[in-house]
Amino acid sequence: MLQIAFIRENQEKVLKALAKRNMDAKSIVELAVQLDEKRRATQAEMDNVLSESNKLSKDIGELMKSGEKAKAEILKAKTVSLKEKSKELSDKLDVYTEELTEQLYLLPNLPADLVPEGKTPEDNVTTLQEGEIPDLHGEALPHWELVKKYDIIDFELGNKITGAGFPVYKGKGAKLQRALITYFLDKNTEAGYQEFQVPHFVNEASAYGTGQLPDKEGQMYHDATDNLYMIPTAEVPVTNLFRDVLLQENELPILATAYTPCFRREAGSYGAHVRGLNRLHQFDKVEIVRVEHPDKSYEALEGMVEHVRTILNELKLPYRILRLCGGDMGFASAMTYDFEVFSTAQDRWLEISSVSNFETFQSNRLKLRFKDKDGKNHLAHTLNGSSLALPRVLAGILENYQTPEGIVIPEVLRPYTGFDIIN
Repeated sequence: MLQIAFIRENQEKVLKALAKRNMDAKSIVELAVQLDEKRRATQAEMDNVLSESNKLSKDIGELMKSGEKAKAEILKAKTVSLKEKSKELSDKLDVYTEELTEQLYLLPNLPADLVPEGKTPEDNVTTLQEGEIPDLHGEALPHWELVKKYDIIDFELGNKITGAGFPVYKGKGAKLQRALITYFLDKNTEAGYQEFQVPHFVNEASAYGTGQLPDKEGQMYHDATDNLYMIPTAEVPVTNLFRDVLLQENELPILATAYTPCFRREAGSYGAHVRGLNRLHQFDKVEIVRVEHPDKSYEALEGMVEHVRTILNELKLPYRILRLCGGDMGFASAMTYDFEVFSTAQDRWLEISSVSNFETFQSNRLKLRFKDKDGKNHLAHTLNGSSLALPRVLAGILENYQTPEGIVIPEVLRPYTGFDIIN
């Protein structure tokens, strides 16, 4: 969430930046500033009352020592009144603080200067396109037909067990899935990311901490009995490992990776563009998360992009990198790069990774800070990226590596799968 002190001192800058997201935030910003003024005035008044009350307590002590009990009783009566006033101001302060927080939760992150103007995905900027798009044989199939032909993923069986969007992986399909997870984790740990295994449910504080709430309630599966949320990405539990943590500057950067299943309701997702593995309610993903010094977070962002590139180059998949425009960025992001793999059989690009810098947006909610060498506390910067999301990577492999003899396994994965073709 944005810091109210920054908003208060830079109202025009904030409004201009949010306009890049095609958001007119004037009424929210003005109300937030008004509530902050009331909150600060109430806090100042309460501090004065507490200061006066403390002074009276000392005076009462001195009077009692000197035997002037009558005067002490008069002052005691006054302290009762001050305590009542203090309680009244405290309740008032809580209301203003809660109302201010509610307004701040409505404001997305400010886009970085490099974020292009635009309203739709068509306005995103392609920064790189790499890899050769294969020339498939005349009877090439989309992946949802291939998985039936080779009996490696069963959508109907998943629908029977649970519902649409919950596929069952079988035989070589399950082994290929497991091979991709292990390969991604190995690549990440080799690059210095520490591996974690984390819960697949998070509490409300965690969902607020990384910005899933209150923005994405409709996309999250919620257990109302225990008020827990199934994770939409490992970003949520991994980043929350550092909630309410004060780091030392020399502990930065922190690099973490985790594999988890991910759960998204994806309400309203219908049609041909979501067939097969293109969009699921449960899918596997390997995530990378970084906690960085503010001066180094954009250098880290570029490093994460290069890391994901390395993986796609080894898989020899055709891909492109997009810098997202203001209108297409996620709520919490200051800047995002999307990776898309080309699905030759579908003749379309499929998003397989988003790599984002959140600057202090998440850390302000998380109270994730570091102490510099002078002993001053600062909010850290948080970043995360998919490295990688499996369903569409798998779809790209199945479609781009298909031959009349079967689906060839990318060479880099063969030590993990133990076979080189699905036939």
